[in-house]
Amino acid sequence: MPINCVECGKRAILKRPKNRKALCKDCFYSVFEYEIHETIMNNKLFKPGETIAIGASGGKDSTVLAHIMKTLNDRYDYGLNLVLLSIDEGISGYRDDSLETVKRNQIQYSLPLTILSYQELYGWTMDAIVKEIGMKNNCTFCGVFRRQALDRGAAMLKCDKIVTGHNADDIAETVIMNILRGDIARLGRCTSISTGSEGMISRCKPFKYTYEKEIVMYAHFKKLDYFTTECIYSPNAYRGHARTFLKDLEKIRPRAILDIITSGEDMAIKEEVRMPIQSTCQNCGYIASSELCKACIMLDGLNRGRPELSIGKNNKRKKILKMTAGKAKEAGMNGKINGKLNGNDNTIQNNVFQDVGNMF
Repeated sequence: MPINCVECGKRAILKRPKNRKALCKDCFYSVFEYEIHETIMNNKLFKPGETIAIGASGGKDSTVLAHIMKTLNDRYDYGLNLVLLSIDEGISGYRDDSLETVKRNQIQYSLPLTILSYQELYGWTMDAIVKEIGMKNNCTFCGVFRRQALDRGAAMLKCDKIVTGHNADDIAETVIMNILRGDIARLGRCTSISTGSEGMISRCKPFKYTYEKEIVMYAHFKKLDYFTTECIYSPNAYRGHARTFLKDLEKIRPRAILDIITSGEDMAIKEEVRMPIQSTCQNCGYIASSELCKACIMLDGLNRGRPELSIGKNNKRKKILKMTAGKAKEAGMNGKINGKLNGNDNTIQNNVFQDVGNMF
């Protein structure tokens, strides 16, 4: 027996994964888009006149994000200047293909596109990093470098905010991972719809309450142009275990995804628990919880041929800091190392660390 749409009474073609309500295609589009609009308005994510960098990878999340941001900006007159920002990690057979999708999206949505590469910024590609460190922990290196690359690209473009396609499933997975790792500091930040400390570009997640399955259905029914191949280095990622667990929970209780996010938001931290104090890296100016940011420490480890020490002990960090600060001063580079680099300073992190060499 045909099931009717709960909104208009026409024949339904799907049941929403979030609440199991039956909807026709047009009502699904309307509900999907309006819920994201409500999320944007209720959380005051943007202001008229702001320049917004859309993190574009060519995948389903970022493609739907670009489509939705363009659609809502036009429909509700947000008054935003939208740009696409892509990061080329240097993964042969994966990122080069997905960037072709992004280039097509640029034409489809009439949005300017900027592509920055790890090679430009750090002097390394992910292929070279994996060759150096093997398949273990490569997602950690990529995640750290990618987050900073997006911020540096947005600063170069003079953007006010960055929007990413992180959806409800992604956030719930991150809550689970941080609980399993006992990472209280990240647990407190990962559920925030907008993050960013003073002096840094804010990041927003308009898809915070949007289920991954609904994003896939929207992209499918709208026939959006997106890239579907999984990263060749991701099968060993720790996140995969959290994702499998979450999918099993969703089968039993679809609401579990939003409930986990709510739990992460409401989790209390004892007053006596010491939280890391966020500051800025004394080498590159990026956000850090110690003298040097994780990207600088990792990059130094790679350049020294000792990547296993890239997240080292505090005393080693201090030695690196002392050495690099001296090198920067001698080269007269203090004015450049400020975290908001212009196009001519892309390899500054790599250059500062070149002579640290055989410190250990």
